[in-house]
Amino acid sequence: MHQEKRIRSLFLSAWYPNREDAMVGLFVKKHAEAVALHSDVTVLYFHADTQISKFEIVKQNINEHLHEIIVYYPNHIKGVVGRFVKIINYFRANFLGYKEIKKDFRPDIVHVNVLTRTGLLAYWWKLTQGIPYVITEHWSRYFSDRNSYHGFFRKVLTKLIVKSASAVLPVSEGLKEAMKFHKLYNPNYQVVNNVVDDFFFEKINQPAHNKIKQILHVSCFDDQVKNISGILRATKSLSLLRSDFNLVIVGTGPDYDKIKSYADDLKFPQDTILFTGELTPKEVATQFHQADFFVLFSNYENSPVVISESLASGKPVISTDVGGIAEHVNQTNGILIPVADEKALLDAMLHMLDNHQSYDAEYTQRIANQKFRYESVSNEINKIYSDIIKQT
Repeated sequence: MHQEKRIRSLFLSAWYPNREDAMVGLFVKKHAEAVALHSDVTVLYFHADTQISKFEIVKQNINEHLHEIIVYYPNHIKGVVGRFVKIINYFRANFLGYKEIKKDFRPDIVHVNVLTRTGLLAYWWKLTQGIPYVITEHWSRYFSDRNSYHGFFRKVLTKLIVKSASAVLPVSEGLKEAMKFHKLYNPNYQVVNNVVDDFFFEKINQPAHNKIKQILHVSCFDDQVKNISGILRATKSLSLLRSDFNLVIVGTGPDYDKIKSYADDLKFPQDTILFTGELTPKEVATQFHQADFFVLFSNYENSPVVISESLASGKPVISTDVGGIAEHVNQTNGILIPVADEKALLDAMLHMLDNHQSYDAEYTQRIANQKFRYESVSNEINKIYSDIIKQT
């Protein structure tokens, strides 16, 4: 039987797991893994490293169809001169990466992840070699509540790169509309969801702890974004009303020590709060399976993977109504509340402690399976690739 030729996709990303941070851009790597189910994918990523004085190229074969090339470039000089040198080194890293790709991989399509600078190389490839490119955007900077999309030259370049793409694939409908609001026009916008690991979709079992309910929060401990301190204050109020619960907080990040110290200052009853620190993805899945419901109290978001992971585990969600979260969370699987409204969070937790079992876990998981599973996202992106390549 004739086997269809695999498309060769080159992933470029501004964020990607690296030797300094294994979590940053993990959702991009998951998209690459999904695409590699049916295409051959090479990831090219450039990372500024303050600990080196020479360029380093690290290659890794994740599997037969997914390969990584990470170019680490020096970023050890401080001040104004250092910023200038960093820019020069970034473009030198681009050149080194380009040379590595040319050795044995000619892409059929380039897949840009997270604008703007990553799009420059893709745009140049299209101009010089006629290779089409698509863009997946994750960044919440376009939303009005984040308001961090600034700079005349950035906006001019972003408009050019978006306009010239064969498709733009934001990870939420809200992000698509926010990008269009900023006049980032393209005739082929298509929303493509983030990916959830298959082990989150395990058969649903009700947690064994009947008397003590378990509330779960998972995040990167950036309090300005995630408002973990607000969760703690609402949970403190909850602890004054009842004692049949605990809150498990998973993850690590820049504000980890500050948040732990703040929890101590609030003087919770013993065993009310548990900090696990950083866990492996499978360990995170175990925490979701053991939880009764999940809480996210972010000030702004795009389409957070943790929401998808909760739904994939069949667990109801309490979340602020920000970014694209309302596209996945509704009255059938959770409660949406206003940003920074700690009274609303308290009321939602009170309701959920008594009513979490009334949410249809199997239905929640079934819908998540259609949206977030590797195979579903892989088929979606590879069809987009195929349609574009046929037209070029």
